[in-house]
Amino acid sequence: MSGIREGEEALPFDPAEMEADGHIVFIGHIVSPWSNRAECPRNMAAARETGRPARAVVDERYRRGLKGLDGASHVIFLTWLADAGRNLILQRPRHRPDATGTFALRSPVRPNPIGVHVVRLLGVDEANGILDLEAIDVLDGTPLLDIKPYIASTDAVPDAVVARRDGA
Repeated sequence: MSGIREGEEALPFDPAEMEADGHIVFIGHIVSPWSNRAECPRNMAAARETGRPARAVVDERYRRGLKGLDGASHVIFLTWLADAGRNLILQRPRHRPDATGTFALRSPVRPNPIGVHVVRLLGVDEANGILDLEAIDVLDGTPLLDIKPYIASTDAVPDAVVARRDGA
């Protein structure tokens, strides 16, 4: 991970070096147009604005789990953001004047760099394990941890609020 910005605080240990509490397997990977962090969109809204589609490829042993997913318009992906740092507990994003706790941010830098992405599903090829996506905000080759159907009646929270601290 690159240098720490003013106001940021690192943990006194690296979570990547700790004994694991669980066992996670990758079920596939993302095929995206983004090869480096500088060009990768910061979030799904920015990814959609690029108009550049993407794909998820599910490993053969998990493809039967795609049965019935073709009825979903959107899915939730959980990804492993392998290139992200894991040691910051306070972060100061470039657009904020002060440091903020990691758990109050959507930054990929966190003890467990798990990404959450709500994506529009354009097509499902169950036999070949290919999910065509409107867009994605991760690097090409990002490991896929899980897929869940997005169910608006239970997943959407219209009155949800996060107070903005960036002056916007």
